[in-house]
Amino acid sequence: MGELLRAEGVGKTYALRGRRVDVLRDIDLTVRGGEVTALVGQSGSGKSTLLHILGLLAAPDCGRVFVAGADTSGLGDGGLADLRRSRLGFVFQSYNLLPQHSALRNVLLPYVGRRAEGEEKARALLARVGLTERAEHLPGELSGGEQQRVALARALVNDPPVILADEPTGNLDEASEDVLLGMFRELADEGRAVVLVTHNPAVSRTADVVHRLATGALVTEGSAA
Repeated sequence: MGELLRAEGVGKTYALRGRRVDVLRDIDLTVRGGEVTALVGQSGSGKSTLLHILGLLAAPDCGRVFVAGADTSGLGDGGLADLRRSRLGFVFQSYNLLPQHSALRNVLLPYVGRRAEGEEKARALLARVGLTERAEHLPGELSGGEQQRVALARALVNDPPVILADEPTGNLDEASEDVLLGMFRELADEGRAVVLVTHNPAVSRTADVVHRLATGALVTEGSAA
């Protein structure tokens, strides 16, 4: 399927104790619909930094990011926020749910549109992830696997074509991990792009394409099959 997200010549540098650290160097990466892409590498290799740049949460020091073929480098904060809401969905290791709000309310929070329509959609997404009966529960009343499924439903509420997930199974048991990975596969089969940052070989083996980061450079390992 077609290109949904692309990094071109992306670089990122940090200063650490007075010295320069090239976290990312001249990264070229294309993310296509219908594929699960895994970003793997040792801790500190730049996986999460690259994901945040792809997700327009951080700016590269050099290079460009294209979303749906459009160059994002000239956009201001408002334009970037609009693209994140409409084109990108995010799932994080720590769930990032608001503890004072129900599962339903957490899913609904980023929705852009009429509230009644958003609530209907949020309930449908909770049903899709198997949490119909948990809609009014607070995050603290849910298991880790259930919380991550709420987070996935939230990521889907604006129907984005790209899902970006940073260590999404890191806090899950094996059974919950399998459920979540199955859902990511379903999303890819629908034509979405799913990008996973992981250090877990069992997760990367489920990907269609694996990219390994080492010393700031990207090596494409091809199919994980």
